[in-house]
Amino acid sequence: MAVMERIPGDKLISRVPGGNFFLATSESVLKWSKASSLWPMTFGLACCAIEMIATGAARFDIDRFGAGVFRATPRQCDVMIVAGTICVKMNDCIKRLYAQMPEPKYVIAMGNCAISGGIFYYDTYSVTRGTDSLGIPVDVYIPGCPPRPENLLFGVMKLQEKIRNEKNAAR
Repeated sequence: MAVMERIPGDKLISRVPGGNFFLATSESVLKWSKASSLWPMTFGLACCAIEMIATGAARFDIDRFGAGVFRATPRQCDVMIVAGTICVKMNDCIKRLYAQMPEPKYVIAMGNCAISGGIFYYDTYSVTRGTDSLGIPVDVYIPGCPPRPENLLFGVMKLQEKIRNEKNAAR
């Protein structure tokens, strides 16, 4: 019986000695494909949205990570990037957009305002204290005011890592 050799860098795929094929579980292939084809929603609220737009441009190129297909409708998205200050008037809209996204769905909170209300929360009555306060579960937090495009790319990589390490294929 042949002993399976491990390929460095990937714990899910095994190489058969002397063969030109790989063995993998269907669950690991599904997780890899789900993590490699994230479709974020075109959804920016404030200055962090400019950094999110810059991440999709040629200099930073979010397409390298399989997340460059920004969609305009929540029914085609699986990642909501909440980028910027959440005002009270936007609360119902954000909840509705999140509810319209198909499962499995993920949320990235980008910027201090999306995480905790930022510097505006204590000075005004119209700012919500972060995405979590709306009852929307956040998968990845990206701090900064505003965070650089490299930080968003790092957040996307962390989300992909989280998807690959999920216990079940369905969330």
